[in-house]
Amino acid sequence: MAEFVAYSVTDGVARMELNRPDAANALDLPLARQLRATAVRAGEDDVRAVLVTGSGSRFCAVVT
Repeated sequence: MAEFVAYSVTDGVARMELNRPDAANALDLPLARQLRATAVRAGEDDVRAVLVTGSGSRFCAVVT
């Protein structure tokens, strides 16, 4: 799971960091699949909020 999405939970807040800075963290199919699996995991954990960030200096959430 950590290949593209780093996941952690602290005090009921899930943090999902997209880790593809060379691709501007573009939301392509492999990343979307891992993000969905991580979201399912967050639903199973005791999570009240989700924070999604991207590594690197750019972030693009366009499906390619």
